[in-house]
Amino acid sequence: MDEDDLSRVLKAAGDTTRRRILTLLVQEGALRVTALAAHFDMSLNSVSKHIKVLEEAGLVTRRTLGREHFIAAELDPLKVTETWFAQLKSIWELRLAALENLLVSKDGKK
Repeated sequence: MDEDDLSRVLKAAGDTTRRRILTLLVQEGALRVTALAAHFDMSLNSVSKHIKVLEEAGLVTRRTLGREHFIAAELDPLKVTETWFAQLKSIWELRLAALENLLVSKDGKK
């Protein structure tokens, strides 16, 4: 697992507006930047900055047709967070199992 990739994805997904952008793109498919911006009470420039962060994390891709920019969700980078959470879960499960073994050995029963 690449720590830099994980940090970029978590930073990008850590903002409410960027999560809403991703959700819209997953629900509706690729959208023009202006269509995305219409969903938010902020300037087109502000929405573009959020899209740029998502692009840097690899969570969206941009396709340009003439003057139109279409943004699409790319969820593959989320696999680094799945891997990280799976590692955390396995560590937690090992600690719980060790605690259970300790309690059983002191008590003689479960």
